[in-house]
Amino acid sequence: MQRLIAASTALFALFVLPFQAAAATVDDAINSVMGPVTEVITSVIFWSVEIGGFTVPFVLIWLFVGALFFTVYFKFINIRAFGHALDVVRGKYDDPSHQGEVSHFQALTAALSGTVGVGNIAGVAVAVSLGGPGATFWMIIAGLFGMSSKFIECTLGLKYRRQNPDGSVSGGPMYYLRDGLAKQGKGGLGKVLAVLFAIACIGGSFGGGNMVQINQATQQLIAVTGGESSILFGQGWMFGVLMALVVGVVILGGIKSIAKVTDKIVPFMVGIYILGALWVILTNLGAVPTAFGRIISGAFDTEAMYGGLVGVLIQGIRRAAFSNEAGIGSASIAHSAAKTDEPVSEGIVALLEPFIDTVVICTMTALVIVITDYGQYDAVTVLGNAQSGSLDAIGLTSSSFEQSISWFPGVLSLAVILFALSTMISWSYYGLKAWTYLFGETRAADLSYKAIFCVFVVVGSAISASSVFDFGDAMIFAMCFPNVLGLYFLAGEVRGDLTDYLKRVKSGEIKRYD
Repeated sequence: MQRLIAASTALFALFVLPFQAAAATVDDAINSVMGPVTEVITSVIFWSVEIGGFTVPFVLIWLFVGALFFTVYFKFINIRAFGHALDVVRGKYDDPSHQGEVSHFQALTAALSGTVGVGNIAGVAVAVSLGGPGATFWMIIAGLFGMSSKFIECTLGLKYRRQNPDGSVSGGPMYYLRDGLAKQGKGGLGKVLAVLFAIACIGGSFGGGNMVQINQATQQLIAVTGGESSILFGQGWMFGVLMALVVGVVILGGIKSIAKVTDKIVPFMVGIYILGALWVILTNLGAVPTAFGRIISGAFDTEAMYGGLVGVLIQGIRRAAFSNEAGIGSASIAHSAAKTDEPVSEGIVALLEPFIDTVVICTMTALVIVITDYGQYDAVTVLGNAQSGSLDAIGLTSSSFEQSISWFPGVLSLAVILFALSTMISWSYYGLKAWTYLFGETRAADLSYKAIFCVFVVVGSAISASSVFDFGDAMIFAMCFPNVLGLYFLAGEVRGDLTDYLKRVKSGEIKRYD
């Protein structure tokens, strides 16, 4: 309990006490505290190397090489198990007697709610502006390979989950890093990696998974309600209080409550967004072949490759933690709560996430921008503003939709708010599980984390301190280092489980319920 109080006090001092500085504005006070800390952390997390004349952050290489390795190692599981994944998520293999808290579909939507976000709208605009239409090609490639990373981490998340006395479950990288590596005689390494992951996950949940989201939603709401004449202008905290109450009500109910919300919000908001994109595409059908031609021909242009790989994965999708979070490990926390005794089946369900998030939603956004020629906007202006809130990048996407649907910007604003809400409630669960891993599965630990999380919803709506947001994003990226390293050690175990699972599906030992 003393450790819990000390941690809570440290977090309070780190983020809240700057508000009491009388000699500076709130933003300046926070930046004065967080700036130096963030500078050191980001210099480590985003350490860069030179490749082909381009400066590429090592974290990008770490994630991409890992995704490529897992794709080959599991013999293109992202392609050969796709049909089976659809059957599992539709409940064709559900057994009511299996342990867990949520269905396959609910686990999928809960995880998707943490990945589908503003990055799908703003990040794509930045990528196309940086690298031209060809950036879309590399975005798709990254999404397809990411499916394999998501498969292995979510399989392990469920395999090493633990059942709590109250019937709830806890799982994710903290547990498979600690327990999985312990089985291989690497217990010391596993414990260190698990703790590092948990610390980064907590920081990411407060920053990138909370304050960044509510800040973007607040600014977008102010923009569509009159800008400087809006009742919320300079009073964003009022919206923050309302959202904190909504978030609080949802997260107090745990993963079951979160799943009940996300399995309605996610299909709804994704459905609306896809319908809008389809309308733009269908009403400009004659321009589609040309758009695809520009995407393919531009894919291997040097500028397009830079915009695709670096622009998408770092500048664009950074606002949503690499969009699909493949390799980050966060989604395995949600998937570990699924009602199944077959870990591989949940890993197969999880590989749908990068496909939906990146290959479908991000690609449709890119097509809308390319078709309407809004991808020709000034890349420097769009990128600069995207790094401080993504609002002009959202405006770029909004303007693209407006060419065919005059009223869609209003709908897009609602989608941004829903995207932010769903991301926050999912990340609250990720952060909570990391928090209780460090401080114990107690009522005090549970409530203290949720209270702090809700406070940061209000803080995030009222400030624009870039250092806080950069810190949160850096923490999310930091999660991939211990996670992917552990996945390399555990890949052989998962390959054996996959072979056994597919044999039992083929033989009929694993029953299909039609």
